Amino acid sequence: MARGGANTGQIDSGFLGQLAGYGLTTIEVHYYMPDHPALLQMFAFQQYDLAPRFPRLGGFLDHRRREIDAALHSIRIAHRHLIGPQEYRAVNGVITIN
Repeated sequence: MARGGANTGQIDSGFLGQLAGYGLTTIEVHYYMPDHPALLQMFAFQQYDLAPRFPRLGGFLDHRRREIDAALHSIRIAHRHLIGPQEYRAVNGVITIN
């Protein structure tokens, strides 16, 4: 769905993705370019993806292998589900404030 404001009646596609299990994924790709093999470079970005398989990240890496002439050094991933069950802790007792 297209992104819409609160008055248009449209639901944000990012919100719908979160309800479907997508979480915010931060990715750092460390790589070497052929013209500067001694220089380690880094590219970072965020997107919504499904853990633990990360299909969108896999598609990005497949495209990178086909189209970009750079040797990968490492990839660092941080993932967080933004919508999910919250922690509940029962409290034994009542505090009265006068």
